[in-house]
Parts: sequence; structure tokens; C-alpha cells
Amino acid sequence: MLALDLQTTYRAATIAQIPALLELVQEFHEFEELAFDSTRDRKVLEEIISTPSIGRIWLICESGQAIGYVIVTFGYSLEFRGREACIDELYLRPAYRRHGIGSKTLQFVESQCRSLGVNCLNLEVDRDNAAAQSVYRKSGFSDRGYCLMTKEIA
Repeated sequence: MLALDLQTTYRAATIAQIPALLELVQEFHEFEELAFDSTRDRKVLEEIISTPSIGRIWLICESGQAIGYVIVTFGYSLEFRGREACIDELYLRPAYRRHGIGSKTLQFVESQCRSLGVNCLNLEVDRDNAAAQSVYRKSGFSDRGYCLMTKEIA
């Protein structure tokens, strides 16, 4: 296992960092068996980075090197009486998992969201990904018993 000094830092992604970010997105999408289209994904990343009201993207760095990313998007909720956020994607390269970086990243995101006036933080996780669910539960997330349903309309 890789020995880490756990000097994890977070950098707001910029347009100039999209090539490196796309490489990480492709790794995550392959891991999760999600579709990847570099042209379309680049456009979406550019839109999030260029439009802060949509969300934020941070590169997760260890010793100055990007080892993952987290994307947070914003919505609004009557139930939670205001702004809500969704961790749309959270990815760490395999060698950096199980070192506490995921938990630290969740704390970072929560802090950032609080400072942005967010009342509720959501995420989705594969039902079969027990390791990720454990990390999320330890960070205070709970399964509310809802079933996420999706219909693509684009």
C-alpha cells in the first residue's frame, strides 16, 4: 500500500485544468461503467467552472499532484428550506483510497457548502458499493429510504 503524508489540498478547477480533469473523469466513468464523451463532458465541465451558480469543481491534490476530483452542483428545496447541493461525482485514484482522503474531502465539501448558504447536502452511491456507503455514513449521510428515479430527456 502507498504511504502518504496526507497533505491533501483542494484547488478550484480552472478552464486550463480541464485536460487533467477529463483524464480523471474518464477513469471514474470507466470504473463506474458510465458513458464518457470527451467533447460533451468537456463542455459540461467548462459550463460548471464558468457558472458558479451551477456548482463547483475541486481537484483533490496530494503533494501538489491531482489524485481525484469532486463536483458539487446546486439546487433549491422546499423540504430543506433553501439551497441544496449534490455531490455529483467524487473520485479518488485507487492508490489513494482507504487513507482518509475521502472523509477529509467530504468535510471540505460540507464546509464550502455551508459558507455558500447550503442547507442540505445530497449524494448518490451505488447500492452495491458498501465501502463508499460506510465512508458516507461515518460522515453523517443517511439513507432516507427514497428511491432515486431518473429519466433522461436530453
